[in-house]
Amino acid sequence: MSGMRIGTIMVKELRQISRDPATLGMLLVVPLFLLLMFGFAVTLDTRHISLALLDHDKTETSRGFVESFLHSEYFDLKLSIDQGSRIDGLLDEGKVMVALVIPAGFGRDVARGKRVEVQAIADGSNANTAATAIGYIQAIALDYSQAAFVRSLERAGVTGMKTTIDFRPRVLFNPELRSANFLVPGLIVLILMMSSVISTALSIVREKERGTMEQIAVSPVQPLELIVGKTVPYLLIGLIAAATILVTSRFLFGVTVKGSWLDLGVVTLIFLFGCLGFGVMLSTLSESQQVAFLLSSLLTLLPVFILSGFVFPFRNMPWIIQAVSYLLPGRYYLAALRAIMLKGVGLWAFKDQVFALIIFAAATSAFSVLRLRRQSR
Repeated sequence: MSGMRIGTIMVKELRQISRDPATLGMLLVVPLFLLLMFGFAVTLDTRHISLALLDHDKTETSRGFVESFLHSEYFDLKLSIDQGSRIDGLLDEGKVMVALVIPAGFGRDVARGKRVEVQAIADGSNANTAATAIGYIQAIALDYSQAAFVRSLERAGVTGMKTTIDFRPRVLFNPELRSANFLVPGLIVLILMMSSVISTALSIVREKERGTMEQIAVSPVQPLELIVGKTVPYLLIGLIAAATILVTSRFLFGVTVKGSWLDLGVVTLIFLFGCLGFGVMLSTLSESQQVAFLLSSLLTLLPVFILSGFVFPFRNMPWIIQAVSYLLPGRYYLAALRAIMLKGVGLWAFKDQVFALIIFAAATSAFSVLRLRRQSR
């Protein structure tokens, strides 16, 4: 393998990229655009749930109970109503997500330590938001109930009474439960894989369409030299795009890298090698840029979004779909990214993911070399 021939191909590819604004924009501008769009638009945080209140009691105690909801950022009181018949209409029209119904005698029963039934009616058309809202209501009502029980005991002259269970949850790695910390690593996987696979897939197919592939076939350039010379420029651009995404995520979304930047760079480099090899492999299977673009988009966007653990957990998938996900490099890179960025662990903690990425990169590169050799004959 000649370094001079590889260098010549690299220079040629860099010149071609610099003369093609569309390719350069796809490699540098589109990743930032996707990060901004997904980062600001996609969120798993459920806050500011619109709330309607039907208070049949209208006492200081019921108002205090309602205030416990409004003091958090999870609920916003949109309107108070006087008739239960209005609830269905408000939910049908989407004006509120949840209606809270406080029965008459609420304050009296709470003061006596009696059992009180409070009704919460949620819009189940959005199942995730409804389930989250009900969970918030249960937690807030439980806290209020425990505090009210202690107050009733104190009024009865019983002091120093405590519950037998002192529940103090502690969340590691993402204590604020910010969805940005969970989503940004997935966005990095999605953006890098899409841009690297599509760009390399189009680069070799472009040579076929322009008729220059035949010239390369009769030249001393070997298939492996062609692949290396074609992919290294995109590898460098991919690393620049990855660094840009990380810096942008830090300033816009507050997502930091808790682990080693060296480990992050090594894993990203291996992942990009695999993606570029995959792009070259797709280019050998395509005869036009349209087909290459369609294949690379179809095999990167949906699999990464659905089967990498980006949004949907693996444990909820059928076993056959889980088996397919083991073939995707995004699954392993995402696990490594979250381990480095969120947990701050070392390379040895996710060595299995690194080995899987190395195997994927070697397999796609070997397949691409064999295909190019067969086509050059």
